[in-house]
Amino acid sequence: MGIVTRDLTEITVVGDDDTGLIAEVTSLLFERSINIEDLDQAVREGVFRMTMRVDTSGMVTTEEKLREDLTELGDALGVDVQVRFPADRETQTIAVLVTKESHCLEALFEAWANGDLGADIEVVIGNHDDLEPLAAKYDVPFHDIGDEKGTPDEDQLLDLLAQYDADLIALARYMRILSPDVVFRYESRIINVHPSLLPAFPGASAYMQAIEEGVRIAGVTAHYVTTDLDQGPIITQRAFNVPDDATEEELQQIGQPLEAEALIEAIKLHLDDEVNVHRGRTKLRDPEETSAQLGAPEKLDQLNPDRPIDGLGEFVAEDDELEADD
Repeated sequence: MGIVTRDLTEITVVGDDDTGLIAEVTSLLFERSINIEDLDQAVREGVFRMTMRVDTSGMVTTEEKLREDLTELGDALGVDVQVRFPADRETQTIAVLVTKESHCLEALFEAWANGDLGADIEVVIGNHDDLEPLAAKYDVPFHDIGDEKGTPDEDQLLDLLAQYDADLIALARYMRILSPDVVFRYESRIINVHPSLLPAFPGASAYMQAIEEGVRIAGVTAHYVTTDLDQGPIITQRAFNVPDDATEEELQQIGQPLEAEALIEAIKLHLDDEVNVHRGRTKLRDPEETSAQLGAPEKLDQLNPDRPIDGLGEFVAEDDELEADD
């Protein structure tokens, strides 16, 4: 993922991998005097994705005509093309994906109701219907896309995400892996929270993994979603001590409030455009202008010792002083 800039237009192309796709799209842009500032492409499981960030300020066409031309080209090439102009991102909306755990969704709703979220929750989509009453309490549409085993219908998911046109997709303990067909369409716009200090203990049952490995410190991680499971760029993390002989349920009780906190912090940073991703690592655009807690509290740094560190500097300096006195 490259650096996201709100002044640039974002173009995403997703479909079956085929030769000539990049040339066709870039040629169309060149003909309309559109400068490509950033281009990234990948193929996973036969699905092609190209994400471009382009400068449309001097283009010799209208936004409506460019969107129409790209859609027609996509239809001809058999790919899906999405265009997001800077003005399209002025109103912030969120789609939340859930399974059965309520704590993150509840925290998101509370932050929204208090005016602390910075965006509107437009829809909740689940692979089970357990959390429908919670969505109904806040008068938010709920869609169950799972079968009796909870297997989600990703075609229906994509239709809903397109229908609600969310700026951000929040995985509030959504216990299913998103396919490249979904991830590629929403590159840099999906945030997940995982119950471990990634990269340790990815995948299922992370708290139990922590217990089995005997760690003294565990935690939670909010990160951007990529096609590699639990390996996307990390945004925020929270840590906690693991009590002796703790059960998985006890770790969940400690970790779940931190999961909600880390997820909401990450969402706010994204929506406020305060964080970007460069070479797989997130960075604050202006660290001095935000009070966000990305990792452990600052007071932890004050508790940690600052010496000794590798090297013989002090020892050599003392020796030199003794020789000079002699």
